[in-house]
Amino acid sequence: MLWPMVFVTLAFCGIAVLGVLAVRVGLAVRRFAGAVADSSERISRAAEDLERAAVPLARSAPDSARR
Repeated sequence: MLWPMVFVTLAFCGIAVLGVLAVRVGLAVRRFAGAVADSSERISRAAEDLERAAVPLARSAPDSARR
């Protein structure tokens, strides 16, 4: 009777460890997703700034350069 109780206890501890690791992975994924979203927003803003900066340069280019 002792060995089945030891096996059940070990199985419970193993499942508990897997549960804790799953929670840690979930939290890391959530933080990573937030970082990706922030980076995506920053890249989008930088692209918009680049487009706005390129408009005056395109207007001031000579007509021969546009051909």
